[in-house]
This record gives sequence, C-alpha cells and structure tokens, in this order.
Amino acid sequence: MPPDANRTSRKRVFLVDDHPLVREWLTNLIHQQPDLQVCGEAESAPQARQAIALLRPAVAIVDLSLKDSSGIELIKDLHETCPEVAVLVLSMHDESLYAERALRAGAMGYIMKRETTGKVIAAIRQVLAGKPCVSESVAAAITSRFVGRKATPAGSPVEQLSDRELTVFELLGRGRGTRQIAETLRVSVKTVQTYCARIKEKLNLGSATELLREAMRWHEDKHSR
Repeated sequence: MPPDANRTSRKRVFLVDDHPLVREWLTNLIHQQPDLQVCGEAESAPQARQAIALLRPAVAIVDLSLKDSSGIELIKDLHETCPEVAVLVLSMHDESLYAERALRAGAMGYIMKRETTGKVIAAIRQVLAGKPCVSESVAAAITSRFVGRKATPAGSPVEQLSDRELTVFELLGRGRGTRQIAETLRVSVKTVQTYCARIKEKLNLGSATELLREAMRWHEDKHSR
C-alpha cells in the first residue's frame, strides 16, 4: 500500500505559532503518527482565523504569544466561529496564570512546551477524543474552585487582571503602542486606554511610564524563566 494511502483517514491538525522552528518541529512530529496530519499553519491570529474557517481541521494547536496577536483572543473567536475545532494550547507561558484563562476562552487543553514529545501527542489525541487535557496541578485548582473552596491568594498582582487586561499588559510588555494594541484587539484606542487605567489601578501604578516599565519588566522576567 502506498505510504499516503490512509492519509485521508488521518485527523487534520492546524498549527498556530509565531516561531517557524516550532511549527517545523510539530509538523515532523505529527507526520510520524499514523492517525494525524498537519493541514496548515499560521503565525498570527488573523491568518489562523481565515485558514481554520476554510480548512476546518479537527484540532488547532495554538500558542498564546503570536505575531502582533493574542492567542487568548484567537481561542475565543474560534470557540464562537468554529466550535467543532478542538483547541489545544501549547505554550511556554506559566500554566498557573494562563491555563484556566485558556480553558475559559474555549480551549480543550493546555500543555507546556517543556513537556516530552510523547505527552504532546497524547494531549492531541486526548482533546480529539473530546476530553479536557491539563496538568494535575491545574486540574486540582479547578476542582477546588468547583467544590466551593476558597481560591488560594493570587501569587502576584498580575493574576488579578482580567483576560483582556492581561492581553493589553502583555502587548505593552512586547513594545506595542496603544494604537497597535487597539488594531490587534479590534477595539478603539479609547477602550485600550480604559484597560490601561484599570491595570494601573490594580497594580498600584501611578503613571503610564510606570505601567510601561512594569509591563516590560514582567515580559522579560516571564521569558527568562
């Protein structure tokens, strides 16, 4: 039988990551599996929305930091427009801060990039089977809240930010200006300014300069771990 004879029976996977090397690694890994194949890829949310709407893959593997885009916002959009597409987040971002946000946005699973290739493939198959996929610590935190226990105190003030506020804060840390952020999130400049004011209040920052400095420091710390 030719090597590609059963390709049509494979589940189709779409990759969303702004690093070409990561997409190449995932493509090679997935194409080694007898039941999976990559049907497309994108480096930004706008590219991903358009391609996923056209290709309708079984699963989309999404990073949270995309080229001039927000992974969380993309997940929300896909949950609305393509609810049949299972979303698995594969990210370097701390799951204690981002996993529950991604799940609330509509993702089926969250796995860290530091995990083994075997766990990545297992996670893909798990969300394809309609089963949520998170680490034991994230599952325990969600269960604690579900049964009515008080949530543990936030580890840092940043955890108090809403999903949209955190997205704005992260984009500020990546050097994006107010207008760029407004275009990325498809909102007005005034709306972004309102988010910035809320962030300053929650983080107890007195000025836009302090906000920008804190956002850049947080972004650098997060990527140096």
